[in-house]
Amino acid sequence: MTGIEQVEKGTKIAVIGAGAMGQGIVQVSAQGGLQVYIFDREEGSAEAAKATIAKRLERLVEKERISQEACQQAISLMQPVSKLEEIADADFVVEAVFEDLQVKHDIFMKLENIVSESCILASNTSSIPIASIASICRHPSRIAGLHFFNPVPLMKLVEVIVAAATSQKTTEALVALGKQMTRTPVVVKDSPGFLVNTGGRAFTTEGLAIYQDRVATPEQIDAIMRDCYGFRMGPFELMDLTGIDVNYPVSQIIYNGFMQDARLRTTANHKAMVDAGRLGRKAGQGWFSYEDGKMVNPPSPDFIPQSQAGPVALASNSPELISLCKELGLEISADDGSCPLIAAPIGTDASDTAVNLGVDARRLVCIDSVGNLEKRVVLMMAPGGDKSAAQKVAASIISSGRAVTLIRDSAGFVGQRLAAMVANLGCFMADIGLASPNDIDTAMRLGLNYPKGPLELADHLGAGTVFTIMQEMQRISGDDRYRPSLWLRRHAQLNLTIWEE
Repeated sequence: MTGIEQVEKGTKIAVIGAGAMGQGIVQVSAQGGLQVYIFDREEGSAEAAKATIAKRLERLVEKERISQEACQQAISLMQPVSKLEEIADADFVVEAVFEDLQVKHDIFMKLENIVSESCILASNTSSIPIASIASICRHPSRIAGLHFFNPVPLMKLVEVIVAAATSQKTTEALVALGKQMTRTPVVVKDSPGFLVNTGGRAFTTEGLAIYQDRVATPEQIDAIMRDCYGFRMGPFELMDLTGIDVNYPVSQIIYNGFMQDARLRTTANHKAMVDAGRLGRKAGQGWFSYEDGKMVNPPSPDFIPQSQAGPVALASNSPELISLCKELGLEISADDGSCPLIAAPIGTDASDTAVNLGVDARRLVCIDSVGNLEKRVVLMMAPGGDKSAAQKVAASIISSGRAVTLIRDSAGFVGQRLAAMVANLGCFMADIGLASPNDIDTAMRLGLNYPKGPLELADHLGAGTVFTIMQEMQRISGDDRYRPSLWLRRHAQLNLTIWEE
């Protein structure tokens, strides 16, 4: 950034709306040393918000997170006001009211008649296009989005949403403001769902697609993504946490906003959960059951073999496959016509692998070699497969201290499908210039606690590997959902680093 590098001392900000989000924005503003006006149309709400924030700050002192001096300084910077006219000298205004375009239009029209022409006006909206809000304003160049995440004091990310008319000066000023609030700002193009909400679609919707295809159960899918790919939660536990009545409508808004791009499509069982009232933790029942907010009696994702370990033969004689078998403690022998046959396909399913290699599909046990294999190993068989073959392989792997999950036939297993879809969607966002490649990764790590950003994940797995997985899934399924993004295709073909523009 070559323009505005920091917010001037004595900068004043007004926050409109004293709900949970507004309070969070007030708190980080005050802790960042900004004088903050608090306004809410409900009488007494602004004063109540200051009192609530003050108690929150005092608890931070008790926990030795901040000093008593810093606490008192922040409290002194918060000023409740009862009339909008009292914020006339504000340098920034952040609107944080509920998601209704007409309400926001009314607020912004009033603000333009009160604040100076140099005051920057921002909305914390998570779903309404900034261009729609700015359309009624006399000076749309000073209108942008400043999208925080809940709870604001704990979530370091803030999206600076830039509409077509937003000036570079406004963008730079809001980036500087975000840093002053001790947040990490990323600049995002005005689009449906903005960055994090859009980028998060692949993880949940592909999990739902895998479940709909009856490849694996929710607990199996979650366990694979936790143990093999480092996610804190799998897609189903995450949906239960955020609320299925929240993530389903967001999925529909983004899907329709991007003209029903198949890569953003959710499934019928997503809507069915909403219709059934199985909304997640808050309802006590979602994909899993909960009591007092804690999951109870979760089904096991583990495959427990009923037979002894036995030797295996290789379906193809490759050094990588030999190394994988040795790593997993599998005893390799010549094919005796009855032992399990081992393969480790990338992107393809067991059925396709058996045909391509010309081996007995009934004895073929496919191992997912992508991802971390230290905790859990995923096995897959074709329809009609002899489960005793999987049991012998699983028994050997379990003896090495690893858990095993057995899934139904699927192009890309479970982990490959999900990881590739997350990476491909990140590459699509880079393609359309939704944000810079680095900002995309930063936003997804901070906004959704991803262990790696989507482009970082593509780099970690290898752009060529991710491209192969996407190609194979599209070929086998015939579904445009698995269409590789041009960014991924070109970087894989040219062997470029995934961030190179």
